[in-house]
Amino acid sequence: MRTSPNRLLATIFGVVYLLVGLIGFAVTGGVDFLATEGGLVLGLFMVNPFANVVHLLIGAALLIAGLSNVAAAKATNTTIGAVYLLLGIVGFFLVNTALNILALNTADHFLHLASAIVLLGVGLTADKHVHNSVNA
Repeated sequence: MRTSPNRLLATIFGVVYLLVGLIGFAVTGGVDFLATEGGLVLGLFMVNPFANVVHLLIGAALLIAGLSNVAAAKATNTTIGAVYLLLGIVGFFLVNTALNILALNTADHFLHLASAIVLLGVGLTADKHVHNSVNA
């Protein structure tokens, strides 16, 4: 794992997102599952119980991929990075609407964009010798 930036990043991000999901449940007591506003993690990032579950799933996917092999980590980093890029952009338009089922706020948008840049950057540029295929 130490020789693969994709595996290392997936493992670290996986643990971080698992922790964020768990911590999120501590600040969302009494918040509806799909509430458009929720509790604050670190006093900055808004979450609701649905966002906590999403963070747990993303964290698990990244951690499993990071602990598996380079191809899995590279594919997972790239895929989740692309989803976060989309969410970071679309999120700006969801705030103050009923579609904001992840209880996103401005800090979340910038964090999603930063995560996207890091995940996509490593996923698309590191470990070039490995292809995102089943046989790799």
